Amino acid sequence: MEFPANDRVSIDLGDDGVAQVRLTRPDKMNALDPEMFERIIQAGQALHTMKGLRAVVLSGEGPSFCAGLDTSTFGREPAADEPGLTERTFGNSNKFQQVATQWRKLPVPVVCAIHGVCFGGGMQIASGADIRVAAPDSRMAIMELKWGLVPDMGGYALWRGLVRDDMLRELVYTNRQFTGAEALEYGLATFVDADPHARATTIATEIANRNPHAIRAAKRLHNKMADEDNDTLLMEESIEQHGIMRSKNQIEAVMAGMAKRPAVFEDV
Repeated sequence: MEFPANDRVSIDLGDDGVAQVRLTRPDKMNALDPEMFERIIQAGQALHTMKGLRAVVLSGEGPSFCAGLDTSTFGREPAADEPGLTERTFGNSNKFQQVATQWRKLPVPVVCAIHGVCFGGGMQIASGADIRVAAPDSRMAIMELKWGLVPDMGGYALWRGLVRDDMLRELVYTNRQFTGAEALEYGLATFVDADPHARATTIATEIANRNPHAIRAAKRLHNKMADEDNDTLLMEESIEQHGIMRSKNQIEAVMAGMAKRPAVFEDV
């Protein structure tokens, strides 16, 4: 794994194929400064090609998941050679969008554990995950309008299909804070749990015990659901199934299920 040790993000890949990815700036509630942006993107790049990876748990160290943009950077002038916001430097995203959209782009499922504060950019990063587990008393907000800005880290693309339109508009327009329990009601959390990291790890471990080829295929199909028409989706289902059916891992899933034993899969 080519990911250098640093004081912003850590990655620990377990023997079960679950990578624990942690934001490690607890003294600043994991607020996003320029180095944090760079390290999160580097982490995503390392995970994208990591051998044996089956699922990811994304969390924050210390009292909070992520407080959003570090307010001390508000007056920072962009470097002369820094790409503009409209330049697509990471596929369909700019650098700031990539820190959130890359979790949706990863080939394996990502489960995010939310505790403490999850504001602004932190909310958009969490929204990039496949599944979100929030502590019931976590404090969450789509914060950008407080600072006279609009959400621009991929939020609008990631919230599509998660949140009812009028509710999303109210949360964006007012930057109202809401709890993890309310996030479950709104669609911004999948589960509420007093120990979100433990619950997220349990979910990721269960995913890691499924056919890794089928899991990756399922994520590809999920990522296409919002944009493709029915005819295209029906064909994509058939293409993915054709590639998996009667493969070694698919046969092992059947044999293990019939024998009521843990499956032993070959990694991607």
